[in-house]
Amino acid sequence: MTYLPAGSPAPAFTLLDQNGDSVSLSDFSGKKVLVYFYPKAMTPGCKVQACGLRDSKTELEANNVVVLGISPDPVARLKKFEEKDQLNFTLLSDEDHAVADAFGVWGLKKFMGKEYDGIHRISFLIDESGTVCKVFDKFKTKDHHNVVMNYLES
Repeated sequence: MTYLPAGSPAPAFTLLDQNGDSVSLSDFSGKKVLVYFYPKAMTPGCKVQACGLRDSKTELEANNVVVLGISPDPVARLKKFEEKDQLNFTLLSDEDHAVADAFGVWGLKKFMGKEYDGIHRISFLIDESGTVCKVFDKFKTKDHHNVVMNYLES
């Protein structure tokens, strides 16, 4: 698996959000966008990661950053995730993993001795011009928001 490196143009995409509305990356022109891929809504690690970003919304906005969380979950599951954890950012459904493929984050995973294809937990910070300026691929779910904020503030 080879994911999109920093300096690459971000792939254009349009997906359905937790409300069933179409959302495109181009909707956020002029803003930085943190596109974070996560494996499955409402699982422990994904919840911790999402809640960290939720709680950092004010700081992210102060840095002109919008958050888009992408998983292969259906829209209805994303809506439950948003409501259950009072998430305050957009969740996008990539059921056919086409966007995950475009970013290079769909691939072979291993868990408890089993191998399967799935989303790797990687985030991309896309600048105002649509270029990937930073890839976050080494973090613990509980620290993801801090890693992003430390980068933005450096």
